[in-house]
Amino acid sequence: IEGKPAAVSAKETYVWYRKFMREYPSGLQTLHEFKTLLGLQGLNPKANQHVDQVYNTFDMNKDGFIDFLEFIAAINLVIRGKMDQKLKWYFKLYDADGNGSIDKKELLNIFMVSEVAVQALNGQQTLSPEEFTNLVFNKIDINNDGELTLEEFINGTEKDQDLLDIVSKSFDFSNVLKVIYSGKQPDTEGRGIDESSMAVGMKHKWK
Repeated sequence: IEGKPAAVSAKETYVWYRKFMREYPSGLQTLHEFKTLLGLQGLNPKANQHVDQVYNTFDMNKDGFIDFLEFIAAINLVIRGKMDQKLKWYFKLYDADGNGSIDKKELLNIFMVSEVAVQALNGQQTLSPEEFTNLVFNKIDINNDGELTLEEFINGTEKDQDLLDIVSKSFDFSNVLKVIYSGKQPDTEGRGIDESSMAVGMKHKWK
């Protein structure tokens, strides 16, 4: 189906299920365990807030835990999700107050955490967080109300190839993690991780 990510196969799902239940016998992964799995300890408060937001977007039933179905959905999205699926996730991630729209403060907030995020925007490291935020709103805030709806965000991004190229790099989950890692202690500051590395890391942990 167009726009749907290629699903993890039944065999792969079974393998992931065994690993998940071995690691989390209760069938539930806590926020602390999520951070441990991805090596996200020692974060500053700002970066820690973004980890919480990522976790909350994966906790679809909002019970405070990630169960296996939510976990495998996250794996599908991160590893195999198509761009429109990821755009919906990015929108949910940056809609911090959950009111169904993104304002400039919410979009700017993620880019104020670290220059690492800004460097990911265009490869030339020339845009400040404020400039990039204004660029996005100037391009796709159709009614100029200072807020982006899901429709504006997806349609505007997909119709503007230059912006889509930037968004596909800067809003990639690996760059979310780069932003998060930038909040770690000095010995790991700026450290990044890509999507395949995240999956490999989890497989290594669960051998």
